[in-house]
Amino acid sequence: MIVVTTPTGQIGRQLLARLLHAPDLAEPVRVIVRDPARLAPEARERVEVIQGSHADPGVLKGACAGAGQVFWLVPPTPTAESVEGHFAAFTEPLCQVIEEQGVERVVTVSTLGRGIAQNAGQISASLAMDERIRATGVHHRALCPPFLMENFLGQAATIRDQGAFYLAMTGQRVLRTCATEDIAATAARLLRDGTWTGQEDVPLVGPDDLTPEGMARVMSEVLNRPVQARLVGFADYRASLLGHGVSEASAQGLADMARALDEQGFYGAVVPSTPENAPTGFRTWCEQVLRPAVLG
Repeated sequence: MIVVTTPTGQIGRQLLARLLHAPDLAEPVRVIVRDPARLAPEARERVEVIQGSHADPGVLKGACAGAGQVFWLVPPTPTAESVEGHFAAFTEPLCQVIEEQGVERVVTVSTLGRGIAQNAGQISASLAMDERIRATGVHHRALCPPFLMENFLGQAATIRDQGAFYLAMTGQRVLRTCATEDIAATAARLLRDGTWTGQEDVPLVGPDDLTPEGMARVMSEVLNRPVQARLVGFADYRASLLGHGVSEASAQGLADMARALDEQGFYGAVVPSTPENAPTGFRTWCEQVLRPAVLG
């Protein structure tokens, strides 16, 4: 049995589709979802649905009964009162299930920066999640992307109406990227393979080495309209988040994350690309995903 969390999210939705279309899928799939109506009709017909939150120990215990492999993603919650507390609220029930019910393999969505990132908000909390899971002794793969291309989808209207996108950064530097499609593909491959052991990171770094100006140039060419990259300071970024209803803790965590990325460089030019795990280029993603989102 394979258990999939966040099956209606950006990554989980693509992962579930890949699993259900895989000709070599040998195990049934069970999903944990708050609102089953958001599942694709095909998925509802072919998977076992457990309704609820995977932070609920009772829900998670029932969902993982008899399961050998779990796909784990802690969903972002902009209103969380504590970044660390939010991750812990999900992670501790999982660790209890691993230890009590014999889950063999866990695939988590994590981040680059292990051993490097310091005081990095949600990045630090994600890396701590991995370490807590690994302390159980379970076989573990942490999928470690840098900046997600899909982050730009939240600014699709701004790109369309203002001809600009915004990044919290102090200067033009390379920002490595990854498409969620590649995360889902790697997760599906690992979940279909019941032979891997041990605990390892799996970097997922796309082929590009673009600065924000470089990204804007690619967007301009794909959208056939001018797009500018506008950099904002960390204090202004934090204030903007608070103005959009993000909690004090989450806003501070995101500002700390942006500052850490800017100062510590673990999403930067020194990071090698991993074409075997993250082949999607930024231009391809803009053509296939961003253009329809911006131009409708």
